Amino acid sequence: MNLKQHSITNPVTLAGKGLHTGELAEITLKPAPINSGIVFQRTDLEHKPLIPALVDYVVDTSRSTVLEKDGGRVGTVEHVLSALVGCEIDNILIEVKGSEIPILDGSSAPFVEALEAALPVEQNAIRNFYEVSEAIHYKNTDKNIEIAALPLNDYRLTVMVDFNSTVVHSQHAQLHELKLYKEHISPCRTFVFVHDIEMLFRNGLIKGGDMDNAVVIAEEVLSDETIDNLSAILGRKLDAGNVRSGILNAETLKFQNEPARHKLLDLMGDLALVGRPLKAHILAARPGHQSNVELARLIKKQIDASETSAPTVDPNAPPVLTVQDIAQLLPHRYPFQLVDKIISLDGTTVVGVKNVTMNEPQFTGHFPDNPVMPGVLQVEAIAQTGGVLVLTSTGEPERYWPYLVGIENCRFYKNVVPGDTLVIRCTLSSPVRLGVAKMTGEAWVGKTLVCSVAMTARLVKK
Repeated sequence: MNLKQHSITNPVTLAGKGLHTGELAEITLKPAPINSGIVFQRTDLEHKPLIPALVDYVVDTSRSTVLEKDGGRVGTVEHVLSALVGCEIDNILIEVKGSEIPILDGSSAPFVEALEAALPVEQNAIRNFYEVSEAIHYKNTDKNIEIAALPLNDYRLTVMVDFNSTVVHSQHAQLHELKLYKEHISPCRTFVFVHDIEMLFRNGLIKGGDMDNAVVIAEEVLSDETIDNLSAILGRKLDAGNVRSGILNAETLKFQNEPARHKLLDLMGDLALVGRPLKAHILAARPGHQSNVELARLIKKQIDASETSAPTVDPNAPPVLTVQDIAQLLPHRYPFQLVDKIISLDGTTVVGVKNVTMNEPQFTGHFPDNPVMPGVLQVEAIAQTGGVLVLTSTGEPERYWPYLVGIENCRFYKNVVPGDTLVIRCTLSSPVRLGVAKMTGEAWVGKTLVCSVAMTARLVKK
């Protein structure tokens, strides 16, 4: 998995009809700066509303995933989102003309090809992974759906489908490495059973569906009347002499378990709505858009809860920045370099670690019979951690001096003593403007908050 964020170098445009509306739609994928995330924009509407690809804006999951914000609606987003996850693209603006993403061939392969043509480019910011900390489960007993996200320091998906079908039997699909997505998952097309087609069409859906963008599955030999109805709906005359039960498309399945692989494709796209790249093992039995989105909501809820709790530290994980790397960024040296390593850095948030030891010089004079880390040094450690965040956000950290110019609402909650490990998290309160950065900082020992502070820093060119 990529460690750093990625966007694309050049814009690229795709056009085609929408699966459900049948209307011509066009999208243009454009580069976006770090920490922008994935954002849709309805450029065909007068006010050109922006619609972030977040689960907060999902308004429909009946037959595809639909987002809406500020009067702008975009449907069938799951395939392009799946391609972005599979290609590990973090920041992109998707301009949309129309209310639905083009269905193209019913898979995500055309989007993958477009992203490759647009030349993915590494950006100078660490990806903001969310590693699922404890098992998250969603279950729908009525539909016999079970789906879960389990802790794992990687991203894997395992899917099982069972349609009680005589043609599509119980199937499994899995993806254990994202680099296999293009070849093994992206070509897999959406599919539909004949017994669902007329119902969908009567409900104003699949107006753009045809044999070129969906696998059509018949459970039994079709009658002449059914063949005529299908021919009208699918826009292609079916030869009654050749139609049998099974796959009606002239092209055979790309994989024996193509339906299960497409369900995995959809699942990846829907989970992109969490808004952050995931580290988890996703297990899904009979998933659909509604269940996928519900799991995304539960993961988002866990993320929101974690942001008010202590950062997690994996002592076995390599640091993002070592103590030597930090010395290249900050002007401080012993005994005032107070951050030992940076374990997370994403452009808006940084997490650093400070090990408190008895051999530090302050303990010879600060309560020597009852050693307590001075509060001002706790604040200094937080400020230095924030300095790493602010300097790296410039892209040219070697050109600036970072100065702490303001402290507000500083609180100390518990003594910090030798043997403690301070885990420090700083978050930008707003984007850095004119060299001024406003941040909130917290220091934790284990699960206990020991210090919090609001800070203002200024960058001055050397």
